[in-house]
Amino acid sequence: MAGLKVYLDLMSQPARAMYIFCKATGIQHEIVPVRILQGDTKTDEYTAMNPFQKVPVLKDGDFTLTESVAMLRYLATTRDIADHWYPKDTKQQARVDEYLEWQHIGTRFLCSSFFMAKMMKPMKTRIPPNEKNVQNIKDVMEKQLELVERIWLKNGEKDFIGGGKDVSVADLLAACEMEQPRMAGYDVRDKSPVLKLYMDRVQDRLNPHYAEAHVGLNEMVKKFKGEVPESHYKKIDA
Repeated sequence: MAGLKVYLDLMSQPARAMYIFCKATGIQHEIVPVRILQGDTKTDEYTAMNPFQKVPVLKDGDFTLTESVAMLRYLATTRDIADHWYPKDTKQQARVDEYLEWQHIGTRFLCSSFFMAKMMKPMKTRIPPNEKNVQNIKDVMEKQLELVERIWLKNGEKDFIGGGKDVSVADLLAACEMEQPRMAGYDVRDKSPVLKLYMDRVQDRLNPHYAEAHVGLNEMVKKFKGEVPESHYKKIDA
């Protein structure tokens, strides 16, 4: 099917997941770059397409979706792709869906919150982060990461979250979310051998597209090393 457009800013975790998915599955599509920090999502044209002013956005002809989980399910069921991405078997599919429903208040919420509190908000406001708040979010995030390790991966007994022998959309979203804290100086690979093996396994399975999607993130990690420079903050007169 022709006419598929995906609007992306690769600083966004779900946007990276969509980029990797479209590339890895070979779905015919067009990538439309969006720059969040430059205000591209706030324009009248973009807002008419997505009133939430978020990325990613999927347009398939005159059909538009604004939520990444819905996009992945839609493409998995309307395109001819390998079954492991989103299994047709009811029980296997339910295992993938189980994580997709949980991750909104788990990895999605906490990994993003940590990055926002330590890096994004200070960058925007030019005010140093509230260290107590950052630590509190970090503590809760680590509890969620422990759940990924202990429950979703069964302490390393499972290679992939859905329990299958190959990567699914659940792994795609999980890995992209767990990459985000690296920009705020927190690498899950350094904290857990199980998560390191898992992240490496997903990346190896999805390269070169995984690496392509994370070029910008890796540049941010190298440039800032998890800290907003002191020179960036507003100077307050004594």
